Amino acid sequence: MPELPEVTTTVKGLQKVLPGLKIVSVWTDLAKKNQNIKQFKDTIKNDVFFKKFQKIITGEKVINAERRAKNILINITGGHTILIHLKMTGHLLFGEYTKVVSSKQKVVGGKKTKEIKWIPKNEGPLNDPYNRFIHVVFSFSNDKQLAFCDSRKFGKVTLISSSDLTTSNHLKNIGPEPLEKSFTFSKFKKQILLKPIWKIKTILMTPSIIAGIGNIYSDEMLWLANIHPESNPSLIPDSYLLKLYNSMKKVLFKGIDFGGDSMSDYRNIHGLKGDFQNHHNVYQKKNTVCGKKGCQGVIMRKVINGRSSHYCAVHQKLFN
Repeated sequence: MPELPEVTTTVKGLQKVLPGLKIVSVWTDLAKKNQNIKQFKDTIKNDVFFKKFQKIITGEKVINAERRAKNILINITGGHTILIHLKMTGHLLFGEYTKVVSSKQKVVGGKKTKEIKWIPKNEGPLNDPYNRFIHVVFSFSNDKQLAFCDSRKFGKVTLISSSDLTTSNHLKNIGPEPLEKSFTFSKFKKQILLKPIWKIKTILMTPSIIAGIGNIYSDEMLWLANIHPESNPSLIPDSYLLKLYNSMKKVLFKGIDFGGDSMSDYRNIHGLKGDFQNHHNVYQKKNTVCGKKGCQGVIMRKVINGRSSHYCAVHQKLFN
């Protein structure tokens, strides 16, 4: 799943190309009739919601793009914000696309319909095989498109009144942003100790405690801070918590500097890979010798609360 650095990279890209553009139309093949699943009712996966969404945003202009946790927020005129969550395999692509209606038919909702594909007009990174799973397309006044590529279709696209963003169900339970200057060490420690008997790895990945951190970056920051992922936060000395706090910022900024991690599906808005996957110290390094200076340990992998964790049992101390 794209984490804070990947979403930040995406938002930085959007901020360069979208402001001032008018939304001419929006297309999706995700909207289904009689979609009674509660989690989809206020997203474009619901046919009724999508028609409302389509009507409201068409003709409006993009003001700016910003990030909250792992959510992409595209603020538009008319007092609304388009919220996009990339979930596990999603990424946004910007460029010139051609809509191709296939002669082939598929069955959607019990009805036969012609298959539609969006093909990049020009050769280049947008033609990467990982960029072919297009399920939402926004067309703009400059004849370019913003396409949501999502192979597993887990992503979320919805619309919120801009004045209600912080209180909406999509954002109201999110914790503080780890890279904000106001997120001091004392605030970090307070958040960590909200769940004093949880494992530190799980705490770092809980969005209601700290926003935007997932599997890759939690492994990397714990490795750098010399803390075992199964440590009990209430038993971690302040000196180690301070190391973790500084490691958190260092690793996240490093992820942003390298344009995110593309070990899996993630691509930036131009269809290009990030480079952080080439700078891992521990994530997906199982059975390799630990790269920590002076450490002779071997990287291990263990499932902790349903999520894989990579660590060195030699230099990462277990506080338990």
